[in-house]
Amino acid sequence: MIRHLLNPLDFSVEEIDALLDLSDDIQKRPEAYAHVCDGKKLATCFYEPSTRTRLSFESAMLRLGGSIMGFQSANSSSAAKGESVADTSRVISCYADIMAMRHPKEGAPLVASRVATIPVINAGDGGHQHPTQTLTDLLTIRSLKGRLDDLTIGFCGDLKFGRTVHSLIEAMVRYPNVRIILISPQELKVPSYIREDVLRGNNIPFEEVNSLDDALPKLDILYMTRVQKERFFNEEDYIRLKDSYILTSEKMKLAKKDMWVLHPLPRVNEISVEVDDDPRAGYFKQVQYGVYVRMALIMTLLGVKKPC
Repeated sequence: MIRHLLNPLDFSVEEIDALLDLSDDIQKRPEAYAHVCDGKKLATCFYEPSTRTRLSFESAMLRLGGSIMGFQSANSSSAAKGESVADTSRVISCYADIMAMRHPKEGAPLVASRVATIPVINAGDGGHQHPTQTLTDLLTIRSLKGRLDDLTIGFCGDLKFGRTVHSLIEAMVRYPNVRIILISPQELKVPSYIREDVLRGNNIPFEEVNSLDDALPKLDILYMTRVQKERFFNEEDYIRLKDSYILTSEKMKLAKKDMWVLHPLPRVNEISVEVDDDPRAGYFKQVQYGVYVRMALIMTLLGVKKPC
C-alpha cells in the first residue's frame, strides 16, 4: 500500500515519535545512511518559489544516496501549457520513486496522491498545510527542549495565512499539557476552524492577544512568522500590517532564559539580525533539523529500513 504525507495528522503520535527517533539517529550517524537510497529518485514538483523546502528535500535525498529531478516553478513545467496536476502526477510516477509537491492551491497534493503510483509528500499547499515543516518544528522543539509536552508556545505574526502555524498547532494539541498563546493583529488572527475545532475542540488552553511584550515572559517557545506579501490581495493592507511585530534584543530581555525562538523562514524584518547572536535563537538550527527529518520521512515512505 502506498503511503503519502499530506497532513501532519496522517501520522499517529507513535509514528511521529518513531520518525523523530530515526531523525536523531541520522544526525548521530550520517555515514550509516549515505547509501540507503541508492538507485532511488525524488521528484521535486514546485509550482511556486521555494529555497529552503526544495533544497532541504534535495539535500536529504542526496545524503541518502539517491538522485533528484523536478522543476522550480509552474512556468518551468507543463503546467504553463495547461497540464493538470493529476496528469503531471501520473507522468512523474513513471520517472521517480517518490514526489514532493508544493502548490499555491489548497488540496493540489491531495489530487496528486489520488492518481500517483508513488508516495506524495505535501511540501506546502497554499495557506493550508505544510506537514514537513511541522515535522521539522517538532524535531527542533524536542531536540532543544527535550520534550513535546508541558510547553507554552506563542505564535506571533501572520496567523491567518501562515500554513506552518496551522499545521504545528494541529500537531501540538495531541501532546499533554500544551498551552497556546496567539499573538497577532485583529486582521491576521487564526482562522475560526483552528480556534473552534482544533483548540476548543481539544480543550487546549489558549489566549489571543495583541501584545508580544506581555506574552514573552510566559513562553517556552516563541514561533515567529513573517507577514506574507504573496497572500494579500492588495498592497495597502500588506504595507499596513507588515511591521506589526519585530523581535529585538531589547524585547528578548523579557523572555525566559531557556525560551527558544523559532521561525520557518524566510524572514523579512520580523526578527532583527541582532537576535541572531542570542543563544536562544533556534531558527538556523531548525533548518538543519529539517534535512534530518526529511531524510527520515523519505526512508519511511519508501519502506527503507534503518541500517544496523
